[in-house]
Amino acid sequence: MQPVKIGKKALQTANCEPTLNDTEVLDFCRQGYLVYEGVVPNEINRRVYEFIEKHGQAPLRQEDWFIENVLLNPQAAGAVRSLLGEEFGLPVGVANHRLQCPAPAQCWHRDGGSRFGPETNHLQVFYYPQDTPVELGPTEIVPGSHFLFCLQSWMQHYGNIRSGLRMASPAGTIFITAYPIWHRRSESTAQGLRNMLKYCYWRTVPPQRDWIAEPDFDFAMAQFSFGGVPRQQFRDWYDAAAMFCWLCGDMSILRELVGGEDWPMGYPPPRSSAQIYPPQGFYRFPISPIKDQIKV
Repeated sequence: MQPVKIGKKALQTANCEPTLNDTEVLDFCRQGYLVYEGVVPNEINRRVYEFIEKHGQAPLRQEDWFIENVLLNPQAAGAVRSLLGEEFGLPVGVANHRLQCPAPAQCWHRDGGSRFGPETNHLQVFYYPQDTPVELGPTEIVPGSHFLFCLQSWMQHYGNIRSGLRMASPAGTIFITAYPIWHRRSESTAQGLRNMLKYCYWRTVPPQRDWIAEPDFDFAMAQFSFGGVPRQQFRDWYDAAAMFCWLCGDMSILRELVGGEDWPMGYPPPRSSAQIYPPQGFYRFPISPIKDQIKV
């Protein structure tokens, strides 16, 4: 790990091998989240729980065993590396959303400082050190809502949302999300104490397509529509494509695509009309870095 100076604070960074491939990165762009169930060993989960009871969650960030097994958990950290690039910044703090159950659901919200757009400079992570069934009020998200521009005052009065997903999970689960995704603590009905740790990772380098490239990944024919959260017509196609292009480090192709039955849309998917899809000269990764194509 290396310290990086950002303003007046030193941000610890780390590096590892990326574990996501093109398809998995595109799925994150579409849905806005990744789940790794039970990846933290049970002995670490128990140690975290006992540590919190004695010292609270704040000092965890300084514990080498917590950094190694949770913050740098191989599966979760490999996904973070894939999305944020080399020398990604480690969390500067750890919060505990500790709750005495039962309790009502929170209002729907996105966290402070959220921005809408394709840029992915932060990742928001939830870690369950204990089994968290539906009865203990796990985090609930609206998949695909990281692109949903809506004021919190318009969203907070909603109750259950049809596409909402309660992330009931076993101990040791790490749940990675795009920072602006709409979420809340769901209603709990059981008696008991729920701990849920939350923290963020940071980008320190420009984006580029340096995750695991699939030789036969056909970007022009990829499925960008998610079809989950209600959206304005076809916005999910364009938003997911824009995020994927941004993560690849080149959004130039999007400048030529304005409306019409054009890429990244399709009737019906997968696209089949060579006269419409894909744009001329844009076919398959890997490709040459020429005008209006994504550079690799």
